[in-house]
Amino acid sequence: MKSSEIRDKFLKFFESKGHTIVRSSPLVPGNDPTMLLTNSGMVQFKDVFTGADTRPYSRATSVQRCVRAGGKHNDLENVGYTARHHTFFEMLGNFSFGDYFKRDAIQYAWELLTKVYMLPADKLTVTVYMEDDEAFDIWEKEIGVPKERIIRIGDNKGGRYASDNFWQMADVGPCGPCTEIFYDHGADIAGGPPGSPDEDGDRFIEIWNLVFMQFYRDEAGVMNKLPKPCVDTGMGMERLAAVLQHVHSNYEIDLFQALIKAAARETGVTDLESKSLRVIADHIRAASFLIVDGVIPSSEGHGYVLRRIIRRALRYGHKLGQTKPFFYKLVADLANEMGTAYPELAEAKERVAQVLKAEEERFGETLENGMKILEAQLAKDAQKLDGATAFTLYDTYGFPLDLTADICRERGIVLDEEGFTAAMEQQKKTARAAGKFKMAAGVEYTGEKSKFVGYDKLAHDSKVIALYADGVQVQELSAGQQGIVVLDTTPFYAESGGQVGDQGLIVGAAGQFEVEDTLKIQADVPGHHGVLKSGVLKVGEQVAANVDEAKRARTIRNHSATHLMHKALREVLGGHVAQKGSLVDAEKTRFDFSHNAPLSAEQIAKVEQLVNREIIDNHETRAQHMSFDDAVKHGAMALFGEKYGDEVRVLDIGTSKELCGGVHVTRTGDIGFFKIIGESGVAAGIRRVEAVTGEGALALVQAMTRRLQEAAAALKTSPDELGSRIAQVQDQVKSLEKELAALKSKMAAGQGDELASQAVDVNGIKVLAATLDGADVAGLRETMDKLKDKLKTAAIVLASVSDGKVSLIAGVTADATAKVKAGELVNFVAQQVGGKGGGRPDMAQAGGTDPSGLPQALAAVAAWVGERA
Repeated sequence: MKSSEIRDKFLKFFESKGHTIVRSSPLVPGNDPTMLLTNSGMVQFKDVFTGADTRPYSRATSVQRCVRAGGKHNDLENVGYTARHHTFFEMLGNFSFGDYFKRDAIQYAWELLTKVYMLPADKLTVTVYMEDDEAFDIWEKEIGVPKERIIRIGDNKGGRYASDNFWQMADVGPCGPCTEIFYDHGADIAGGPPGSPDEDGDRFIEIWNLVFMQFYRDEAGVMNKLPKPCVDTGMGMERLAAVLQHVHSNYEIDLFQALIKAAARETGVTDLESKSLRVIADHIRAASFLIVDGVIPSSEGHGYVLRRIIRRALRYGHKLGQTKPFFYKLVADLANEMGTAYPELAEAKERVAQVLKAEEERFGETLENGMKILEAQLAKDAQKLDGATAFTLYDTYGFPLDLTADICRERGIVLDEEGFTAAMEQQKKTARAAGKFKMAAGVEYTGEKSKFVGYDKLAHDSKVIALYADGVQVQELSAGQQGIVVLDTTPFYAESGGQVGDQGLIVGAAGQFEVEDTLKIQADVPGHHGVLKSGVLKVGEQVAANVDEAKRARTIRNHSATHLMHKALREVLGGHVAQKGSLVDAEKTRFDFSHNAPLSAEQIAKVEQLVNREIIDNHETRAQHMSFDDAVKHGAMALFGEKYGDEVRVLDIGTSKELCGGVHVTRTGDIGFFKIIGESGVAAGIRRVEAVTGEGALALVQAMTRRLQEAAAALKTSPDELGSRIAQVQDQVKSLEKELAALKSKMAAGQGDELASQAVDVNGIKVLAATLDGADVAGLRETMDKLKDKLKTAAIVLASVSDGKVSLIAGVTADATAKVKAGELVNFVAQQVGGKGGGRPDMAQAGGTDPSGLPQALAAVAAWVGERA
């Protein structure tokens, strides 16, 4: 039985039992920020099981795509070494939300396995939780499984339920006993039944787990019965396929064999039993479906899981001798195998291949060099790889640690993971301590640090300690000269963390410097970029530094609102939302974040509501300095792209807590008003929101109101009634369009009668070439149909002229197309009016740009037809 048939039979069976077929949810959970990736079939129903959500159905069935390659559920390291571990797999499941329970769940499972999939009953063994007498009795007395093939598993020592055959979502929440179904591969395979000392052998393989959620464990550990117990089941499609296709390893099933052959084709390998080919075949599934669901390779989160999988596959390809990009070529083969079951894969296959190819090219350049370094180190010590080398491979060459661990495990070499961790921590400390930024505009500065006083002041008396012109240090600037000014103390904020630099004036005794932008020359040295408007400015001179107060006020309103918006987006969309970049200036805030779908109008409205609620509450803004570790304990989020030293600034704005060195409003009420003006996608899995605040938001709403009033006035109604008035006008337009169409039809019929009398007989074919004043293409077509009916055997050309352009249509009755083709006829006329056309033998149309040639062209039609008839 093919994999596609297994999926189909499963869904149809449960549909016949009253279950609603639910599509697979994405691999990135949309309703659970506590989970990195979807790792089981129940993830999309988690809120239903906890009571936080309801569905219009109480029975569901699905084939859920899953990934286990990161976090607690991580099978990545086992892939390629066992017969049944995968990074990507399909989970067949059926679910009951307070509907049926143990009896029906067990009966459905047995019927499907033995009656639909036709598995021999004597090959099936089941387990139940040791205290679950109800399930035991159903299996024995109702299903008829012999007692010796019903095994009780688990214990309750120390007041804690064993993990085997007792499932729980978390320490607190829904939980309950399980019953599992095992398939016996036969006595010729090593291993014993579940619960026996040699249960880890491959003879008895679990194929289905039925979870009975009948309790709720509270904070005190007390088990309370649920008023509506639920059922959650999971059966690995690959494992079932191995059983039904009479093979022992999942990699021998039809789906994997096709991918393994494709991997062999692209790597030039003939040994189809190669474990490397298995890894590649497994990883193309996981990588492709992650990309389908909006994940892109990166150095964090979902993107890092994807990158690890891709690079592990490439390393195994390199091991087989393939040094050129090859992995991306398997996407087409995967789409052939799974594109019918998952149309989104077929639709996105070109994009998936592009992402994979780009990652291959990026990593391929460093893989070979990294392997040389690794080989050289292993040649020195064939028993242990030091952590420093492993970290160099990770940091410099992008080798994920588990990739290096794979290579070590293959050769029986111990990897110093503690040394790797120590090297990683040291690098983080060094990066935080350095905190230096690249010189702005190539300026070399070796003087004292500047003191920033802009958190509290917008004007300050300062001293010029350095001047630059054209990137070169100078002693003075002259009127009209562009330059950079460095002050010992400054109220100007230098661009950082997405907030643009301040503008303003630096006024000296003999000159006035206009600050157009403020950028960091070094971490603690702002450079004031601009032009000396008048006089002269010298090093050592005392000046008055004045920030443009109005622009600063608008900028900090937008910046503070960005923090509140980030918090609101996480509340509305989920904890997976993370900042991927921002730009805050006096006009607006632009915020990029990770999310794999456009925001709906309702979601945008909810974000606006949450932010404006924080503004109305008028919370005081509070900034605290503390160690980086204490900041994390405080609950502060680190912002994208920022570098942090050992001491950081923690900003509390309303309910938002983030690390930020920027300048902000004193109270949230100072923001005034917040309004989102746009939402769009900027990259795979990255969305962008733009918003305005304060006066900008007010101006936007006033402009929208003005346009609304103008529209209402044009339609002679009030803004409140505009929607119903538009609907009324649309109905009127539709009615008038129908009337117009009827009049045109009537006119066409009248013209048709008149024109028919103008047709001339040319060798038994009625030939007509005429102009219809004011007719559009639809009118020409309708008139043509009526003329063909009237003239019977005919060749007709109709034309109309509008705005200097010619529209032509030619028609030939079916009995005359052997001699005259409509496409050739219309093209003959079109060429004489500056155009061309074509179409079917019986009907064709064309256009032209020279109406002056139309009379002569139409007059020549009869002769043209005569030559062919």
